[in-house]
Amino acid sequence: MPNIINEVKLDFKDVLLRPKRSTLKSRADVDLGRNITFRNSKKTYRGIPVIASNMDTVGTFEMAQVLGKHKLFTTVHKYYTAEEWKQFAENNQDILEHVAVSSGSGDEDFENLKAILKAVPQVSFICLDVANGYTQHFVDFVRKVRNTFPNHTIIAGNVVTGEMVEELILSGADVVKVGIGPGSVCTTRIKTGVGYPQLSCVMECADAAHGLQGHIVSDGGCTCAGDVAKAFGAGADFVMIGGLFAGHDQSGGELKVKSDGSKVKLFYGMSSDTAMMKHVGSVAGYRASEGKTVEVPYRGDVTETVLDLLGGLRSACTYTGAAKLKELPKRATFIRVTQQANPVFTPITVKE
Repeated sequence: MPNIINEVKLDFKDVLLRPKRSTLKSRADVDLGRNITFRNSKKTYRGIPVIASNMDTVGTFEMAQVLGKHKLFTTVHKYYTAEEWKQFAENNQDILEHVAVSSGSGDEDFENLKAILKAVPQVSFICLDVANGYTQHFVDFVRKVRNTFPNHTIIAGNVVTGEMVEELILSGADVVKVGIGPGSVCTTRIKTGVGYPQLSCVMECADAAHGLQGHIVSDGGCTCAGDVAKAFGAGADFVMIGGLFAGHDQSGGELKVKSDGSKVKLFYGMSSDTAMMKHVGSVAGYRASEGKTVEVPYRGDVTETVLDLLGGLRSACTYTGAAKLKELPKRATFIRVTQQANPVFTPITVKE
């Protein structure tokens, strides 16, 4: 007989952070940097734990160059060659601590991963990314990568439950990527009926990971800077962003000029028809597309978006009395709501 969990699970849209008394005089006093030492690699990350997703329209070398200057992180997509990585590394030594090499879990993926890390030994982060992190094959693959690269920091996912977070950490992952279906161009929940509300997912998975001295990254579901703050408040050590970083000069995807003169860029999920046709040549007959292809407004240089995002995070910390980003989960109290914002007006774009 099927089981039903009657406890309500929540998404970012279901809550707001409650403000609290604070001794902070200014948003400028907030420290967004983290020093995170990883359980298995023993390496320490120093930076702002916001990550650009390893989608090929987001996790580009160009994105990494800009984000790295602001001490943000990029999981670079898996479709660059070892030679392209080598050229990138030669010209960007100062930001290599803020990038990860991405890989799937197939034999060809593993060979590509080994070739890239041989070409760029300075890179110490690996992102093992699959849609379904619950398979025994993926757990075995994490162990294989850990045995091959004992000193690298491994990010692995995606899963949404505490017991699987523990399984992946004990198998060699340092950071577990949590989230199934919350992304803006993901249709997994529609096509399969599978998923987990992201706020509750983060809270439960963070609790499981931290009990083993592991860490998590909240992947997907952030529609604005406030959602990023909520993810950190819920216990995420890192927050991964896709859609908020789409549409920029540094983003992948074709730039189009529409008939009304407006500019848009293509953005699509990595399980979409578009991605599979681009990288594999077809959609396999045994599977369905689980991603959208959309046009997002062209947004120029990503620097402005980064500064807006970081400003929102600092403000959230100020409202809750957290002098450091690390303190936000201790200061966070969530209030359940039926509406986040007043939608009566649509903002206009002011042109210079």
